[in-house]
Amino acid sequence: MAKSNDTGKIDISTEAKIKEAARTVFYRKGFAATRTRDIADEAGINLALLNYYFRSKQKLFEIIMIETLSGFVQNMLIVVNDEKTTLEKKISEIASRYIDLIIKEPEIPTFIVAEIRSNPNLLLEKLPVKKAMANSILSKQLQQAIAEGKITEPNPLHFLMNLMGLIIFPFIAKPLLMGGSDLNTPAFNKVIKERKQLIPIWIKAMMKAK
Repeated sequence: MAKSNDTGKIDISTEAKIKEAARTVFYRKGFAATRTRDIADEAGINLALLNYYFRSKQKLFEIIMIETLSGFVQNMLIVVNDEKTTLEKKISEIASRYIDLIIKEPEIPTFIVAEIRSNPNLLLEKLPVKKAMANSILSKQLQQAIAEGKITEPNPLHFLMNLMGLIIFPFIAKPLLMGGSDLNTPAFNKVIKERKQLIPIWIKAMMKAK
């Protein structure tokens, strides 16, 4: 059943098709509202074949969730651990990378927020976010800037919340923002792209505020 004729191994192309379909449906509907039949229909296969590859909706969801979170976090870790860039450059790079990523995959922020609220331990169990950020080059640069008086806000958590909030919240609130301003999607994305230059300016100003 759906195996390679030569080796008897699982057909990777079918497995990839199922995962891509699951990603689409989970992003759109979330875990609770998704049925395995929804994923099978999206993939264009029968339910028995989906169950052959992935024994449960939960198992398939965890794979998609971890892949999504890993991509989201790894994208940041590449930037924050770059020894050759300044703190200011890192802020600009994080804003630019995430805005481009979310414009391409606009369902990701809502999906991540909703599912982390449902299962907050999943991210902490699977991805060493806290340790990675605490030991990052960015964290050391931030502490140095605080020690030198270049940044007057001593709590690095405010830095992280401000930065991620400025990047992610507009995407989560997109329906409200578009409805309240009569923007279509291209116009909304144009405004969002302007934030690549604005967010570093805002973060610098906020961290110096007294």
